[in-house]
Amino acid sequence: MHSIHQDVKTWGEVCQLAQCELGETPEDAPVRRVLSAPMVSVPLTNSDYRNAGFTKLVKRDQGVYENVTASD
Repeated sequence: MHSIHQDVKTWGEVCQLAQCELGETPEDAPVRRVLSAPMVSVPLTNSDYRNAGFTKLVKRDQGVYENVTASD
């Protein structure tokens, strides 16, 4: 593991930090840091929740919850 502040400029340095083989990429190939937001996958439908093995309960009344992911 390395610090976010560490300056890595070549593929060889990346492989050394990751403790992996260079592969077919030249050791002196330049690299650049690309930061992006993480990909967050959220189920969109009730069937997505059900297919992932989750149960979604929706409050219908005081103390009453309905399982909207139940198989019919």
